[in-house]
Parts: sequence; structure tokens; C-alpha cells
Amino acid sequence: MKYLSIVIACLFLLTCKSPKGADISAQDIVEESIDVSGGEVISASVISFDFRNRHYKAIRKHGIFSLERQFKDSTSHATSSVKDVLNNDGFERYVDDLRIEIPDSIAKKYTASVNSVHYFSVLPYGLNDEAVNTTMLADQLIKDQMYFAVKVTFDQNGGGEDFDDVFLYWINKATKKVDYLAYSYHESDGKGMRFREAYNERYVNGVRFVDYNNYKPEKSDVTLSELPQLFESRALKLVSKIELENVHVDH
Repeated sequence: MKYLSIVIACLFLLTCKSPKGADISAQDIVEESIDVSGGEVISASVISFDFRNRHYKAIRKHGIFSLERQFKDSTSHATSSVKDVLNNDGFERYVDDLRIEIPDSIAKKYTASVNSVHYFSVLPYGLNDEAVNTTMLADQLIKDQMYFAVKVTFDQNGGGEDFDDVFLYWINKATKKVDYLAYSYHESDGKGMRFREAYNERYVNGVRFVDYNNYKPEKSDVTLSELPQLFESRALKLVSKIELENVHVDH
């Protein structure tokens, strides 16, 4: 009877054990990465920074948000102060503190522009939203480091103007941080791909910020998952740098 009990106990443990590879999901990895990058702080904070001569400010309070962009516009005879505001109610533009009416087509363009900068500034925060779909791909080795590869797509409902864009995030297995990302995009003048390499990591009041080297492939007949290999073989072209300056976080 003693040996029978041992056998039964072993069988119980074997049947309760999760199948290999099923014990962690893409969403689990994303959630861990958000946590180590300051997700709890971001969700109730005021974050401001400068990017390419424009000032950005994000106010978040557990689902209530206001994403702002301010700059000087000298396209007319006089220099004007422009403020764009994207919040839960939609998009508004102010010129010299006066709200102006703009066509819906232009508002969509400005909305995408404002949202994009704020979105990239606090990644991977936001990748656990309801409209986000995550899929685990095969692990990848990049510069002698092992990475989880997570594919991200968006539902049309709630996924924004560019819901059909596809993203890949490479999350370091040791640190749980996003070190690389890539995305494909479609615009009126064509489509393309970008690969970003994070650098200049710093934590500001509990929130992780990075800058990016922004690359594109020389050829169009490649896939997003091939970009890390092309990056390591120096077959990508550096097209820009994404650098945030004067970063402040209040909470």
C-alpha cells in the first residue's frame, strides 16, 4: 500500500504539471515588462519631455488621460503658440489659447501624431490594453542575449487609426525589459518597416525611459522577425534617432 500511494502521488503531480512551454504566455511576459518599467507609476502620473523642438505632456489617472503637444508655429506671418490635446473625449487644437475648428481628416492625422510620440515614450506601457493582441513567437538570440519575441496586433475597434500595424517586441529574458522592437506600417504614400534599438536607459522617478536608434531594411522583401539578424550583420540603415530630453515624472 505504501508503494501504491507513492505511485498515485507521482501520477497526480504529472497530470497537474503544465505542458512544456504553456506555463508562461505572451501577455504574462508583457505584464512583467510593464512592471519593471514603472507601469504602476505611469498609470497615475504627469510625464513631460521635449522631442524635436516640441514639448509633450501626459496626464494619466487610472484610465483618464490627457496627451498634449505644444510648439511654436511660424508658418504664417506671425509666430503662434499651438497646443494639441488628445483625451478621452477626442482631439482639440488651440492656437494662442483659442480653440479652433479643424476638419476631421486633419484631426485624425494630428491625433495619430500626438498619440504615437506618447505611445513610444513609455513602452511597453499600454500593451495590456483591451484592443491589444499578443502572440508568443520563437525566442531569438540578439547580441549574445536571449529574448522573448512577442508579436502585437490591434483590434480595429479601439486600436486607433493605425490598427493594422504589426509590432514585434524583443523582451530580454534576464531583465524583462524591451531592448528592441520592430513594426510594419501602412500610410497613404506606401508601406515600410522600422527596427529600433534602445539605448541611454535611465529611470526618472520610478519610470524607465530609453532613446532609440531607428533603422530600416535596405530591401523590402524581408519579414519583421528577420530584422534582428539583419541588424547584427549591419544590413539595416540608420534613418534617425529618437531622443527624449528634459524628462520629468510627477506622481
